Amino acid sequence: MNPIVKRVLEAYDELGREALELSTLAERAGGATPAERDAVREVLTQLVRQGWLRRAGGWDLFTRTEDGRLALAGPLDVTLYTRPGCPLCEEAKAQMAPLLGEFGANLQEVNIDADPALRERYTNDVPVIFLGPRKVAKHRINLDQFRRQLEQARREPAEGARR
Repeated sequence: MNPIVKRVLEAYDELGREALELSTLAERAGGATPAERDAVREVLTQLVRQGWLRRAGGWDLFTRTEDGRLALAGPLDVTLYTRPGCPLCEEAKAQMAPLLGEFGANLQEVNIDADPALRERYTNDVPVIFLGPRKVAKHRINLDQFRRQLEQARREPAEGARR
């Protein structure tokens, strides 16, 4: 991932804010000089086109989309797309819990009803489960397959370090 892209996307978590101004993103991404600020603007344009950021209100205010958050997901980051009152979602969460603990995986629950784009994308499919940036299950989870996927994800950083 391009280092400027990574710094822009990480700025939302580091600052704990939903929306950030262009000046803040430029500062976090290393935009000290006019040329660097231009590079940040180009990255922001690319990220908006890609759907990882969206404009929020003014021309210089941006929010990170769920796709932008997923782009940063580590190999053992598990995202559970759910909605309130979903019995299949609760079942999947309960089934995954022991494996998440065993592998040291991090669970992020996302209510699709809080985001119109996610509601449109997943309304008939919850629960949807991502491991890192990859979708690994919807509706029901196969625990044997999920275990294998977690085992592979745990090995990925070590294998990448040897390359």
